[in-house]
Amino acid sequence: MTPGSQKAKHAADSGDSVVVLFKGGRLPAWHALSQGEQDAFSQEHVDLMLSVSRRYGLMHLEGFRLLGPQDNWQRFWVIEFPSLAGAEAWIQAEMAPPYGRYGYYEYHLARRASRDGLIVRASRLPAPKSPVAAENPRHIPTLKIDSSSLVVLTFRRWLPGAAELSAQEPGQVEHTRRLKAIAKRHRLMRLELFRLMAPQADWHEVGLIELPSFAGAEAWMEVETAFPNSRFTLVTQHLARKWAPAYFARWVCAGASD
Repeated sequence: MTPGSQKAKHAADSGDSVVVLFKGGRLPAWHALSQGEQDAFSQEHVDLMLSVSRRYGLMHLEGFRLLGPQDNWQRFWVIEFPSLAGAEAWIQAEMAPPYGRYGYYEYHLARRASRDGLIVRASRLPAPKSPVAAENPRHIPTLKIDSSSLVVLTFRRWLPGAAELSAQEPGQVEHTRRLKAIAKRHRLMRLELFRLMAPQADWHEVGLIELPSFAGAEAWMEVETAFPNSRFTLVTQHLARKWAPAYFARWVCAGASD
């Protein structure tokens, strides 16, 4: 086991990992480059990021493409390392030129968390075939969305009075009951929560809710903003698709096996 993978295992066991939440995209100037320049800059960038992954024991890398891009913000990323050093090195490398000159960057450090009072069973659909060592992540394929599911990105700030709420309060009980019903009816695939280490003015945490259909995503989003829960939360929601998940899973395999 390499030092990076040892740190990753310890962080996973202890819950001490650091998560980089990244709102990213490409600036319009990228599209003015020739195809040759784009390819060369992309390959140099991938090689650099893979070196960081191996050195610091990348634990998780997952991208999501927004269905409705917000100006230069086009994708949302979850990048997890066992230490702050790995997260810092990743951010610095990602912004390094020449590739870094053409990116939109907004980074937030977070920790994995649980949503108290909401325990739902996630029943995953069949997982894609696991990457094999022969699939070298240096070789960049044509990147595509995974259209088998939808992801609801929920950015939330708890408002005054929320801390005093009890899980047994009638409104909270009904809110949880409705979410559990949607999870069962629409086959919830995943529910993950990340809390910012440095809360922002309009959001303190982000949830990833994955469902197999628009109907499920719409139902979940409606309940999350319904009264009475809406009295205590400021919520912004975006729909997204997973971005080339099989390819980016190879990055984690490469970091663990080196």
